[in-house]
Amino acid sequence: MPATHHPRVPAWPPKSAPRLFVAETLAAGAIVRIEGNPAHYLARVMRVAPGDVVILCDDVTGEWAARVSDAGKRDVVLEVAELLREREAVPDLWLCPALLKKDRFDLILEKATELGSARIQPMLTRRCVADKLNVERARAITTEAAEQCARTALPELAEPVKLDALLAGWPEGRALFFADEEGGEPAAAAFAAHRGPAAILTGPEGGFDDAERASIRAHPAARPISLGPRILRGETAALSALAVWMASAGDW
Repeated sequence: MPATHHPRVPAWPPKSAPRLFVAETLAAGAIVRIEGNPAHYLARVMRVAPGDVVILCDDVTGEWAARVSDAGKRDVVLEVAELLREREAVPDLWLCPALLKKDRFDLILEKATELGSARIQPMLTRRCVADKLNVERARAITTEAAEQCARTALPELAEPVKLDALLAGWPEGRALFFADEEGGEPAAAAFAAHRGPAAILTGPEGGFDDAERASIRAHPAARPISLGPRILRGETAALSALAVWMASAGDW
């Protein structure tokens, strides 16, 4: 008998469907109006048309398929169709990196989002070259990184705080792993043995000064760790420590 050929069923949703995070909480049947730069991206770059599928995430309920009902020059109107995935579980790990020069801190924001940090808490130390962070721009970087990596959760992004304020307000019960260039317990062993909420603290381009190092080590939550025998730049220290944590005690 000749082989029977069945028509191929298109993938649902299409793998090429664009992805966007939106501010509103999503539900089946909801109407979502996209404006500004995201609307330009959908209409002019992706050239969506009525009936096309867009993947929406709200950082609360999860990932939804939505259909375009109208695509104009200034806005795109979508109707939410169905829930595809619930919001992913994220390990309870904070990354507390000292502010770096803009391009280097942008790298931390992007890659910490990809790696699954639950919260990014920038901090200011005496040797920080940068002293300000455009939080709105930083949030755009983390959002774009999450969209590109098909994540359904965004890291919480906090305003920068000074190191002494960070230590003074540190929450009880959260371990503070301090990447100290002067040494400590090997990071992988320390992370693997830990259970519960945690954070990783990394320094600026010039490192911590002696007084800062002493105040961190004196904190009851602090656990000094070593990232190996090589001197690492600020962004390398932050991201390598985060990767080791995810491999040892996270969700890898």
